[in-house]
Amino acid sequence: MNIAIIVAAGRGYRLGGPLPKQYLPLAGQPILRHTIQALASHPRIGAVQVLIHPDDSALYAAATAGLSILPPLLGGAARQDSVRLGLEGVAGLNPAKVLIHDAVRPFITHTTISAVLEALERSPCALAGVPLADTLKRVENGRVTATVDRANLYRAQTPQGFGYAAILAAHRQVQGLGIEFTDDCMIAEHLGMPVEMVLGSEDNFKITTAQDLQRAEIFLKTKLQEGATP
Repeated sequence: MNIAIIVAAGRGYRLGGPLPKQYLPLAGQPILRHTIQALASHPRIGAVQVLIHPDDSALYAAATAGLSILPPLLGGAARQDSVRLGLEGVAGLNPAKVLIHDAVRPFITHTTISAVLEALERSPCALAGVPLADTLKRVENGRVTATVDRANLYRAQTPQGFGYAAILAAHRQVQGLGIEFTDDCMIAEHLGMPVEMVLGSEDNFKITTAQDLQRAEIFLKTKLQEGATP
């Protein structure tokens, strides 16, 4: 079985208002619900596990009403802790592979999910990403000090995929090291595990600002209109 773990325990209020961003409405439904549906509808995903904050039980229940997914697990103080708790929590299902995904990336496609899963047939770790298109500048105290070569540089996205046993062991190994790992592939890299990059999509963006949410509303509206066109 392949399992998708969605990390939704964060306290992101950057968009303003009383709700963590994963519960904000997008086209009438919480962002998190869109994300869950995108993953749960993939034919090779056998189960979806969501990590939530202890204070969000009611929000989560409302956001996921009617969806056939695993009961939520409580996340930890940091993202890394939440992922580890999620991995530990699904051990009884004996998954073969696991995909770890951000709650606020609702536009993940089946094509990208399949590409990550297929890469796991060749490599113990894989992630989606997009190559950098902009020229990069290094800046100190408001002044440009250098232009950085963007060749072979990618923006990492999720899902990030792993052999289940390998990434669980990796998370256990780095627990307590005091290193801030910003994603799960960084943990794999730290331990010398090979990681394969597959091409993601510019549409698979992370909703973190008000501008992102506006972009998401426009994107989803366009998508629905295109879907309604014969």
